[in-house]
Amino acid sequence: MTDIYAVIGNPIAHSRSPEIHARFAAQTGQDIDYRRLLAPLDGFAQTVAAFIAAGGKGANVTVPFKLEAFALATRLSARAQAAGAVNTLKFDGDTIFGDNTDGVGLVADIVCNAGVALAGRRILLLGAGGAARGVILPLLQQAPGELVIANRTAAKAVALAQQFAAEGPILARDFAAVAGSFDIVINATAASLSAALPPIAPSVFGRAGFAYDMMYMMHSKEPTVFMRFAAQHGARVRDGLGMLVEQAAESFLLWRGVRPATADVLAQLRA
Repeated sequence: MTDIYAVIGNPIAHSRSPEIHARFAAQTGQDIDYRRLLAPLDGFAQTVAAFIAAGGKGANVTVPFKLEAFALATRLSARAQAAGAVNTLKFDGDTIFGDNTDGVGLVADIVCNAGVALAGRRILLLGAGGAARGVILPLLQQAPGELVIANRTAAKAVALAQQFAAEGPILARDFAAVAGSFDIVINATAASLSAALPPIAPSVFGRAGFAYDMMYMMHSKEPTVFMRFAAQHGARVRDGLGMLVEQAAESFLLWRGVRPATADVLAQLRA
């Protein structure tokens, strides 16, 4: 009997997760049906409940529901607990298990796929929502020289910095107060979904380093606004497609007990 999975978000039509998991299933011989689910902005819990009632076994969770997924879970992995956000749900009877595979996916894509070391580097993380929360601990575990969280509302960034202060060198700023240049700039805001740009100065790219947009290119060769902006100011750029593939592989492992190989799947999606 085919097991049903989904990715839940709003918007969701752009998601390439069904394509990725179909490739993983073919590669590993798993019988799954993976779908997109558009949840109303005020109806995430109801959408999950209906999906479980229809036989759903698990789900990925994307913008803007990662904090709601954390609240909905009845049991959490250690990394989800640390992040305070959930991007992967597994349903087993009355249990809703919440995990967060975003951070390990991001680190794997930057370090392994892009070949960019994080150790000792000055890193700027833009945003303080669910996407940012999920990647802070894995980034700090790479021993950067400094991690600066910047957000439109400084209080949210400060709260995150305080939460993870014991894990490594971490600071918080509002966008206007970000100063100096960085080796690595990571966009964890949702601005790219609306073709907008976080209000940051071009000088943050002054070290001609590496800029990463956690959103991925909607069309195969069209960079996001953030990527274009960073490239214009000397940075090497990368979108979040590799992160999507790597975090999906972690989710697939949780659900199916087998880890798919990611390199070929990422190459096929890039092509």
